[in-house]
Amino acid sequence: QVQLVESGGGLVQPGGSLRLSCTASRNIFSVYTMGWYRQAPGKQRDVVASISGGGSINYADSVKGGFSISRDNARKTGNLQIRSLKTAHTAVYYCNARGDYSIATYWGKGPTVTVSS
Repeated sequence: QVQLVESGGGLVQPGGSLRLSCTASRNIFSVYTMGWYRQAPGKQRDVVASISGGGSINYADSVKGGFSISRDNARKTGNLQIRSLKTAHTAVYYCNARGDYSIATYWGKGPTVTVSS
């Protein structure tokens, strides 16, 4: 079993930036794809960015240019940097780890990011 703990959510003003972090209880990211999902109020949960164990990165078209995903295997931590925040970015952001060679999937509890003036 793996626990994922996110941090970095909160209230941010439009135009600001934010970094979300996800720390795993075990060093798994070299063989797991780490993804960040968001769920806005009343909407489904969608993936915004992912980084595979081999380092391949993908972004949803809607966030390209404004979101940046990274990973530090030694620290068992992945990060999502969000720039130029907009009110439309208000959502619960979930960290996900999905095995590249297994069916194991883990979720964090999801910090809330609120973009408001």
